[in-house]
Amino acid sequence: MVNQKRVVLAADHAGYPLKEEVKTYLGTQGIDVVDTGTFSEEQVDYPGIMRRGCATLLEQGIPGILFGGSGNGEAMAANKVRGIRAAVCYNAEITKLARQHNNANVMCIGARFTDLSAAKEMVDVFLSTDFEGGRHTGRVNDLDTPIAQ
Repeated sequence: MVNQKRVVLAADHAGYPLKEEVKTYLGTQGIDVVDTGTFSEEQVDYPGIMRRGCATLLEQGIPGILFGGSGNGEAMAANKVRGIRAAVCYNAEITKLARQHNNANVMCIGARFTDLSAAKEMVDVFLSTDFEGGRHTGRVNDLDTPIAQ
């Protein structure tokens, strides 16, 4: 059961086809999608697209789902944005833990390694799982603390 009603999606060219399939799926679930690109399979560099998606989700206070070939580069780009806690998710259990223990506000999916069925399951888990708080709160707050250089 999904409890989020709005989500940001962003992808590079490798993630574009899966993003489009997930966007359609989310629409059937009554979830409004804010799609920040890319909008084709034409090769693009992903960092700017991921930053744009992250800025949008922070502005709107909603979660985000980023798609790339592996999800790793997308997570690295996203985690450079202050306030983002992006997790590479590759199954439902990891996705649930990313929300429960890390309060991830972004999930990153590797489209070259994830079929639509698994992506749907992970998206449902991501959007319906709450942060547990408690013993995890201090750690998450620490993640959001800038490191002095």
